Amino acid sequence: MLQAIGLTSTPRSDRPPAVDDLTFEARPGAVTALLGPSGSGKTTALRLMLELEPGRGITYFRGRPLHRIAHPPREVGVLLGDVPGHPSRTLGGQLRMLCAATGVPVSRAEELLRSVGLVGLERRPLGTLPIGADRRLGLASALLGSPHTLLLDEPGAGLSASESAWLYGFLRAHAAEGGTVLYTTADPKDAARNADRVVTLDGGRLVAAQEAAEFARTRLRPRVTVRTPHAARLAAAVTQEARAARRPVEVVAEDGNRLSVYGSDCASVGDTAFRHGVPVHRLAEETGDTGTARSVQGIEGSGTSREPAAEPWATASTSREIASPPARHGVPAERPTARRRPMRSPLRPLRYEVRRLLGVPSTSLVVAGVVLVSVTLALLLGRGGRAALPAVLAGWPAISPLPPAALGAGLLGAFSFAEEYRYPALTTGRGTVPRRPGLLLAKLAVAAVVALGLGTLVVAVDLGALRLFYGAELIPVPGKWPILCANWLGLVVGCAWAGVLGAGVFRAAAAGVAAVLAVPVAFVPLLQTVLTGPSMRSAAGLPARLREFAGPHWPPGVDRWLTGGLRVLGQPAGVALSLTLTGLFCAYLFTGLRRRARW
Repeated sequence: MLQAIGLTSTPRSDRPPAVDDLTFEARPGAVTALLGPSGSGKTTALRLMLELEPGRGITYFRGRPLHRIAHPPREVGVLLGDVPGHPSRTLGGQLRMLCAATGVPVSRAEELLRSVGLVGLERRPLGTLPIGADRRLGLASALLGSPHTLLLDEPGAGLSASESAWLYGFLRAHAAEGGTVLYTTADPKDAARNADRVVTLDGGRLVAAQEAAEFARTRLRPRVTVRTPHAARLAAAVTQEARAARRPVEVVAEDGNRLSVYGSDCASVGDTAFRHGVPVHRLAEETGDTGTARSVQGIEGSGTSREPAAEPWATASTSREIASPPARHGVPAERPTARRRPMRSPLRPLRYEVRRLLGVPSTSLVVAGVVLVSVTLALLLGRGGRAALPAVLAGWPAISPLPPAALGAGLLGAFSFAEEYRYPALTTGRGTVPRRPGLLLAKLAVAAVVALGLGTLVVAVDLGALRLFYGAELIPVPGKWPILCANWLGLVVGCAWAGVLGAGVFRAAAAGVAAVLAVPVAFVPLLQTVLTGPSMRSAAGLPARLREFAGPHWPPGVDRWLTGGLRVLGQPAGVALSLTLTGLFCAYLFTGLRRRARW
């Protein structure tokens, strides 16, 4: 049972609220249509139910509000618009990534591919899917957690007749298994055909909540549409003859020269027009719930055409069903304020991040480009014989602020959050990304592993290429290679983390790359000036002082590792990178806390 109680959106400027005191229910085992014209507040109502829109009111899903459900995707399946996914990601890769976010096994994706009829399209990129396959993928994404309730916004928009029939048949099968289905539509005929219950909105307020049969009977009555230049004369004649015959006929004058006659048929209206000498330009029977129009030939000026039925929410009477919020000890419960909040982070964040990273071709393209550029630069630097060996192995010319491997690691790190904002797969609300520690730690961990692998790969490939072209005897192994390796790996990992945090704070890949470049371009020169000043003190004696403080419990060999670590961190680049990461991390936490406090 879905119960929406007092849903009211927060108005903007001087406009009225898009949804105003909306109360209705959607029953299990039935398909409920939320009907209304464009701008009536249907989508806003769904977002209020999902706590994605600021406002008042509350929605109970089987007696629990959404913020009290431990795993919302396992209770509520949502499809708001198209599937938000990277256009280069494959259909199967998208579902496997969402399986990790929902916390279900990968076998669930294979099962749903069969259920929605997408078998054989697993390797098809999302950007090439037709609208029917995209809608089926969205339905499969909503069903990953085996939810009881389905909320869908205009699911049949743009679909062909066969695809639409399949979609609503699938929704009815879900309802037949005891589930609750609520979808929005602007077409009253669609609601009458495919729903068991129709909730009508107009101007953000509830107009009626009816069974589909009652809706079709009271709001989609069959009628005869007549076009004539003498509409008033024909209306009077039809009304007069109906009264004489004691038949319940209603004549409604529409815009221009059109009449709608309820309770009669084309033959009777045509005979009346013939007897009174009224010319008829069009005469047709229309049935609102099927959309059929039958034209009658032989009437003067008659032709075959089809016109939409009159908007039912403009002429029907109001019928409301109000659900009351739960009360305790006889005191009605207050209507709480609906707060906009991001959805929960992935239930398996590390697995989700790995699948997100490996599911797009940009990762392999960046790695291949970094290796190619680095090898080329290493060969050019090694040919001159003037550059230091570490710079040659890193492919780092003096004119470049960073080596290709560090730039590539920072770019991949920036993509990790930038893709979430551009193609938000973790939330039903566009532009919001969960700022949870689990998701951030997963992105930092995966970025570090990728950076370590990229840095090691670049050095290995460059070393192999140098020995192949110039001989092994010209490429000696330096004696302080452990410190050089630590500096190198620390640089690429730090750049990767700067890209992750920069994109997470400023919501763009360009901002992540800018955060990476700011370290050598802006901070390192400044710190070089500060660290080489005459009043600077050294921390070189710190290991010895720590050994004296610890006494006999000081482990052997720690002095050497601690001294090496201090040398690495004491470099201007290391200090600048550490300060940059600290500042970005604090900014990330601050923006996350401020956003939660605001909404």
